[in-house]
Amino acid sequence: MSLSRYDNPPPATQDGYAYASDPYGSQEKKDLPADVYTGEAGTYNNNNGFGNNHSNGYGGGEEVLPREEETHRALKSRQISMIAIGGAIGTGLVIGSGTSLARSGPGSLFISYVIMGMVCFGVLLALGEMSTKFPTKKGFAGHATRCVDPAFGFATALVYLCKYLIISPNQIVAGALVIRYWSPNINGAVWVTILIVFVIAINCLGIKWFGEVEFWLSFIKIITLTGLILLGLIIDLGGVPSQDRLGFTYWKNGRAFKPYKQPGDLGKFLGFFNALVLALFAYMGSELVAVTVGEAKNPRKTVPKAIKKTFFRILFFYIIGVLIVGMIVDSSSTLLAQAAKKGTSGGASASPFVVAIKSAGIKVLPSIINAAILTFTISAANSDQYVATRTLYGMAMDGNAPRIFTRCTKRGVPWVAFCFTGCFMGLAYLVASQNALDIFNYFVNSVTIFGGLTWVSILASHIAFMRGMKAQGISRDTLPYKAPFQPYLSYIALFLTCLICFFKGFDSFMPWAYKTFITNYIGIPVYIIGYVGYKLVNRTSYVRVHEMDLQTGGREFDDIEDESEQEGYYKSLTLKEKVVYQIKNW
Repeated sequence: MSLSRYDNPPPATQDGYAYASDPYGSQEKKDLPADVYTGEAGTYNNNNGFGNNHSNGYGGGEEVLPREEETHRALKSRQISMIAIGGAIGTGLVIGSGTSLARSGPGSLFISYVIMGMVCFGVLLALGEMSTKFPTKKGFAGHATRCVDPAFGFATALVYLCKYLIISPNQIVAGALVIRYWSPNINGAVWVTILIVFVIAINCLGIKWFGEVEFWLSFIKIITLTGLILLGLIIDLGGVPSQDRLGFTYWKNGRAFKPYKQPGDLGKFLGFFNALVLALFAYMGSELVAVTVGEAKNPRKTVPKAIKKTFFRILFFYIIGVLIVGMIVDSSSTLLAQAAKKGTSGGASASPFVVAIKSAGIKVLPSIINAAILTFTISAANSDQYVATRTLYGMAMDGNAPRIFTRCTKRGVPWVAFCFTGCFMGLAYLVASQNALDIFNYFVNSVTIFGGLTWVSILASHIAFMRGMKAQGISRDTLPYKAPFQPYLSYIALFLTCLICFFKGFDSFMPWAYKTFITNYIGIPVYIIGYVGYKLVNRTSYVRVHEMDLQTGGREFDDIEDESEQEGYYKSLTLKEKVVYQIKNW
């Protein structure tokens, strides 16, 4: 791998990238590919144009290993692509869509998913531009620090961490409740223990194992959803003997848009807005691709590919999925109302797909779908714990958390951060008591506002980033990845996300319910207090567009294998191996 482009590095500057006599200061080396560097800074070898030895990498004949205190760049393109869609696909789509259908009707459900799909795509494009330009390990909170204000970066990381400290144990609770479908008499704490041990094991094995396990779990998600969509289409077209062709029967006679909380047109509008809120919850997690940037082998290539694939998968699984659901399930069905009331704790019986299957008289499938939903929750718990750990690690890298949280094992696992965030998985044991579980569920209801505020931060950072480029006369054509529809899509997505975050708790006033109000809006004071408190303590100032650092950290990244080597490797495979390779990388 040629490193000639680094012969004349930029001068010393801020943001944690240090250059002195060593062109790769101790901080700069952190973002090199994991398999490239080792040993002390300043020891080089002749094979790569640095030093006096004839070994690979940096380190004067030492074995090429990542530094112990750093996470490793080991995630492959196929893994990042699958993790991105796997992080977005969860119970929010498979189960939550039923709640939205029962409240709002199929028309509102479909339109809300189309609109929020556009917003989600805007968030992904914004992340794509910033993360490929600055592929650091600080996450998108680092972009907020660089482009807006260090206090804004801290507030972004804070709400994102809060989200995953809550949602990680919630997924474990969901998994334990889903298992009750088969064994209702066994205490849920037993299943919680098993799931926690699994999550700890996978996360402690290192990023390579995590990436591979998440790849296959996400693959199961995709296979399951594809099967459900195809089955729904068969049911709709009259492919089952117990039902006639349905078509758009459930959309007719005013049933496409249902009133919610109020009668008439106002109620229909409120139903549509509630569907937007639930759609936001369903799409949350797709930003996970930006968290993996710090451990991607070659973020300049893998991140844009992951974003493009994620968009088309979202288009198919989300939008086509909810369209099919609205065609095969009557929004006024008693079965659907019962399913929506159960929520995730109902397992497969809470899914609108299962409601359609039962209505069609198809047996056995509910058990299979329950197993698939269990896979969904296990995957979500695993990836959520990963995100919580890396978010805290990124905060420490950015100077917003104690430096001890940057300590990593030889496998590149931030073990101190993992121990801290892993303690919150213990909240899942509240499943053993119904009263305690009810209290915990109030915290879970706050997840949407934390996720929404994270999207606000990402989009605001991207808008500031584009303004900074314009002010400094830097063309967007110079970006490693130039996203389509920008800058306009970021402005539209930011407006819609802010609107939903502000009005998402409207139903807590109809009638007034203070508990619902608190859970709907608790994220906003956390966000504001985090920003103002950090600003007062650290006396930070807003980043002016003309002074924005758009150079530091914007280095080129080389993969361990360049394109010609990858092409040579592919050509050397047998036909069977090529088929397997294409399936894995589709």
